[in-house]
Amino acid sequence: MYEVTTELKPLNMLAIGEEEILQNIAMILTTAKGSVPLDRNFGIDMSALDLPIEMAQNICTAKIIEAIQDYEPRVKVTKVTYEKDHLTGSLKPKVMVVINEP
Repeated sequence: MYEVTTELKPLNMLAIGEEEILQNIAMILTTAKGSVPLDRNFGIDMSALDLPIEMAQNICTAKIIEAIQDYEPRVKVTKVTYEKDHLTGSLKPKVMVVINEP
C-alpha cells in the first residue's frame, strides 16, 4: 500500500513501474480540472473549494477517486484522508492506493 500526497517532488520523466504510477497520481492530485489545454477533463474538479470544510471533504473524496480511476486504472484507491486547517479552510489530501497486479 502506498500513500500519495500533494507534496511537490521533482518530476522524473524516465520513471517506470511503481514510481511512474505514484508520480501520475500526484500529478492528478495537484492539477485543477480544466487547466490542461488538450485534456480539460484531467485533474480534480475544484468546484467544492468554497463549501464548508466537511462538505468539501466529502465531495473532493468522490472526485479524487473518480479522477484516479479514470486516469490511473493501474491502482485501486483504498482510503482518502485529509490534513485540515480550519483557520485557513485548507484540505490537503492523502490518498492510499494499492497497485493492481499486472
